[in-house]
Amino acid sequence: MNFTEQQILNQVALFIWPLIRISAMFVSVPLFSIRAVPVRVRLILSVVITLVIMPLLPPLSTVEMFSYRGFIMTVAQIMIGLTSGFILQLVFAAVIFAGQGIALSMGLGFSMMIDPQSGQQVPVIAQLYTVTTTLIFISVDGHLLLIQMLLDSFKTLPIGLDGIDKASIWSILMWSSQMFSSGLLLAMPVIASLLLVNVIFGVAARAAPQLQIFSVGFPVTLMLGMLLVWKTLPDALDQFSELLTDAFDLIGHILRL
Repeated sequence: MNFTEQQILNQVALFIWPLIRISAMFVSVPLFSIRAVPVRVRLILSVVITLVIMPLLPPLSTVEMFSYRGFIMTVAQIMIGLTSGFILQLVFAAVIFAGQGIALSMGLGFSMMIDPQSGQQVPVIAQLYTVTTTLIFISVDGHLLLIQMLLDSFKTLPIGLDGIDKASIWSILMWSSQMFSSGLLLAMPVIASLLLVNVIFGVAARAAPQLQIFSVGFPVTLMLGMLLVWKTLPDALDQFSELLTDAFDLIGHILRL
């Protein structure tokens, strides 16, 4: 059996470029991008998925891999994969932002834990929200849905020089600006209630200076904050589900699904 150099390069390109798009998605997607998941596991998943979809891919354009056009195509595949996971990371960032605001209002800003998603220290309330939303993300098969959408993108957004256009980039930037407001809306019921309690304690301290308001206010604020988190958690999870739906809609728009 004789193979020409061009035939070998075409087969390698048929494997490498889909692998780059899929592996870039595993680098940025929640749940798979945490430090607890070894790089070897992500690489194995990327290779297996690539081998499965290789026979289903449309014919690739004849572009040399080690050329300027081949470099542009590689960058385009990396951007598509990274962007797909980055949009979902913004949703979890909004949840962490909400948890940090609640923890600071409760007086638990000093209580820190390592967040497995980002590897940074976050308050325990933010960690509670992160773990709960991660369980919801897994229960609705969000990771499987993203993989399916990325695989479908090889038909709607085939491998080539055309990647994510400027309009899609601007839509991502505009949507990411809403993450601060979304995180604030998640934390607003608890923050507003605790602010009202602090105002009441301030008035009491002004009326009766002999009261040691700090020794009384901290336990009350802490217990009330925990009660409010427990009562508002179902509504916060519903808002997270809506954010997750909007994120998948944006991903589908960018991937032209």
